[in-house]
Amino acid sequence: MIEAHVLDSWTRLDQRGSTLYDWSMILGGLGAPLFLLLAGVSVSLSAGANARKTGDTRSASRAVARRGLEIFALAFLFRLQALVVSWGAWRSLLKVDILNIMGPSIVAAAACWSLARTNRGRMLWLLAATLAMTLMTPPVRLTGLLDFLPDPLEGYIRPRAGYTSFAFFPWAGFLFGGALIGVLIDGTRTPETERRLSVWLGLCGAGLIVAGYGLSFLPSPYARSDFWTSSPSFFILRAGILTLSLAAAYWWHQRPLMLWPFSPLQQMGRTSLFIYWIHIELIYGLIVRPLHKALTFGQAWLGVLIFALAMLVVSLCKSWVAARFASSGHRLWFRPGSNSRTKAMI
Repeated sequence: MIEAHVLDSWTRLDQRGSTLYDWSMILGGLGAPLFLLLAGVSVSLSAGANARKTGDTRSASRAVARRGLEIFALAFLFRLQALVVSWGAWRSLLKVDILNIMGPSIVAAAACWSLARTNRGRMLWLLAATLAMTLMTPPVRLTGLLDFLPDPLEGYIRPRAGYTSFAFFPWAGFLFGGALIGVLIDGTRTPETERRLSVWLGLCGAGLIVAGYGLSFLPSPYARSDFWTSSPSFFILRAGILTLSLAAAYWWHQRPLMLWPFSPLQQMGRTSLFIYWIHIELIYGLIVRPLHKALTFGQAWLGVLIFALAMLVVSLCKSWVAARFASSGHRLWFRPGSNSRTKAMI
């Protein structure tokens, strides 16, 4: 996420035509779907933990849905902050960003989770939701049935120039897919079942990569479908990469030679929403205006590394302040995730 935004904001225009820049942006482009997928994982982990604690699946689902509504409200507060700090246009308050998609998608995923009493049933509902968001993207983007909607509302369903780079179709599909994976993770009870699941996730991820890549060469069944934006084959390819990355992360964490128990990625994952909140203005805002489109590609990559290190330091400070605040007996409203089984809770 940091890489994609720094390179996009700080790299000079004449430095953007290289193959290295293109591949760097493709790599950075995995940040947004990974953000949504991990949010989906946390939906099922949180709902499952609450259901086991209270014995009430409906109550557990509502608790997660409330968190989704909180994130949706924070999306507008985030836009208001950008308006005040960077003197943006008032219409920017209606812009649809990733938090605008994440919040309602969490509510919908929590609802899907609550529709069944068994993990198998929940997986089927979430799989159906994932496929619906993916397979319906090309026709939704072409249909004229949505033309009557005001642009700010239509932007939630399909991209509208000036209002959104994100839309429910297909981006919500990554969150539903993450919730499906979360159900599987929540069902593990022993280290052996966790290891077995990680192997299956790796195999499934590799299979999705092969399938998505292969499908990209076949004639599209849709009247019009762009591979890099609306194509289901691109969604499948990215979903495979993300699924494989979860398995790789598990095995990296289980490596025998862990010389240093501290994990920078886990630390940043625990404060991912906080980092997202502050880093946008520090990359795109007026405070760093002299850097906008002013650096060479190499300098911009150095900026990525320095900025990531700075965000790690800020993340550690935030966790320290939160711990001190909590130890004093106060309850945090703007809280990190509390489920210890995931290291990337919203």
